[in-house]
Amino acid sequence: MKKAKIAELRNGLSRYLDHVRAGGSVIVYDRDTSIAEIVPLTKGKAVSKQDRDEERPARLERKGAIRRGTGDLVAWFKTHKPIKIPEGASVLQALLEERENGR
Repeated sequence: MKKAKIAELRNGLSRYLDHVRAGGSVIVYDRDTSIAEIVPLTKGKAVSKQDRDEERPARLERKGAIRRGTGDLVAWFKTHKPIKIPEGASVLQALLEERENGR
């Protein structure tokens, strides 16, 4: 069971609803007084863990917040070797040099 104040609930409603979809509940507080409880509907169909795990990334992709990769990550790592950072150099400097070289 999660607890959330009204402002937290408003700012993270999707996250709290995902928790409720997964079978949890949320108690809503107005300052220090509990005023409501959000619980899952009992009539709804059961959602498998695999469907739940896929639901949030699909929603984020529809909103344009993320873009999922389509290629093979293992193959990408075979052709794209990590850059070597010289001793004492910063990661930022190495990144800037990589961008200048067009890599």
